Amino acid sequence: MFELIKEPWPWYIAGPLIGLTVPILLILGNKSFGISSSLRHICAACIPANISFFKYDWKKELWNLFFVFGILLGGIIASHYLTNSTEIFVNPKLKAELATYGITDFSNLVPTQLMDFASLLTLRGFITMVVGGFLVGFGTRYAGGCTSGHAIMGLSNLQWPSLVATICFMAGGFLMANVILPIILSL
Repeated sequence: MFELIKEPWPWYIAGPLIGLTVPILLILGNKSFGISSSLRHICAACIPANISFFKYDWKKELWNLFFVFGILLGGIIASHYLTNSTEIFVNPKLKAELATYGITDFSNLVPTQLMDFASLLTLRGFITMVVGGFLVGFGTRYAGGCTSGHAIMGLSNLQWPSLVATICFMAGGFLMANVILPIILSL
């Protein structure tokens, strides 16, 4: 049973399971799926400031905080008990290209040459982790939601802003992966 959980699931299983979250949330109380809004709920609950952005009934969205906590807890459980001891399969062409940038360790989900505390002190690590994290947060706020909220929930509800946001997310991802990331990795 655990072997089934440890392996990646094919798109025809994982995709419908993700897609089923939309009708389930709508049926269970007209809830909207999204992760980035949970930070706003946490700030509204923990920061007693007189800021209009945080003045709303965050307790109505308590389910979202439990959902995000479940994702965090699931990640911790999976990383401790469901890890796969074999090296992650990476396309040989991509491996060869990444080796030119000094990235050769594929024993974790993310190469350790990019994401660990030692690389945080390098220019490349600072740009990928700190600057990249800031830009993701800024973009999420600017777009009015994250990729999961727009691409999963918004598109299924036929919302025009979600279509525009998802197209921009995809275009930005292609630009980042093919143009900007090679420049950053060569630093």
